[in-house]
Amino acid sequence: MQTKVRWLSSLLVLSSAFVTVSCQTHPSTSTTKVVSKNIVEQTYVNKRGEKMPYLLFVPSGYDKQKKYPLVLWLHGGGARGNDPKINLTFGDQHGFGFLTRSDNQSRYPSFVFAPQCPPNRVWGDPAANNLTAEMNLVLEILGQLQADYSIDPARLYVMGISLGGYGAWDVIVRRPGIFAAAVPICGGGAPAKASLMKATAIWAFHGDHDESVDVSESRHMIAALKQAGANPRYTEYKDVGHNSWERAFAEPELLSWLFAQKQ
Repeated sequence: MQTKVRWLSSLLVLSSAFVTVSCQTHPSTSTTKVVSKNIVEQTYVNKRGEKMPYLLFVPSGYDKQKKYPLVLWLHGGGARGNDPKINLTFGDQHGFGFLTRSDNQSRYPSFVFAPQCPPNRVWGDPAANNLTAEMNLVLEILGQLQADYSIDPARLYVMGISLGGYGAWDVIVRRPGIFAAAVPICGGGAPAKASLMKATAIWAFHGDHDESVDVSESRHMIAALKQAGANPRYTEYKDVGHNSWERAFAEPELLSWLFAQKQ
């Protein structure tokens, strides 16, 4: 009974903290919803009235006197919509569920920020001249989170699959210097701009039988990076289709590599 009381007490404190931040910094933002002990759902609304829902995982025992890394998780095309809790339905073997799993958080306490892309929109477009409106909103929210919480600017990371893989490639070329590392999985980018991202640590993944995003997309990016003088990591899975993220998140060195990267 005492354990339950302590848990409820901490949940109420967490909820109160989020509502306080929301009221102080985002007067037009929707009411924060506490999804679980460490996860809240929020809808960001900027001054132009543009909106984006997201989930935020706050590490257990969060101490504002410490600096924490943050992982930006960019979902794939199937998770677009208006309910970011869809990120919670994919289990804990990859993505948001994997990054927030208790065993991984015990080794690498970190914030995990999971925005949601609207239907029929994209995180990144390598053929466009600028960031997409969606990615601009993501970076606005990231900036607000950095103002609200004790987040280490030298340990910001971006990971994404498929649609999110394109987004990960796109944001590190258009906003170099923000993210210490990127993990684009079964995505693609703009090889001609590889020199702009060579300072970012990169570990890319792809299946050689990908039926949705051809493996040549990652191969071209890696080749261009190497030509630009970068030293990216690349893992290609033989006889694996589009769901290469299942193998990528099973890589035993993935998190240790990721959280070792710093600006």
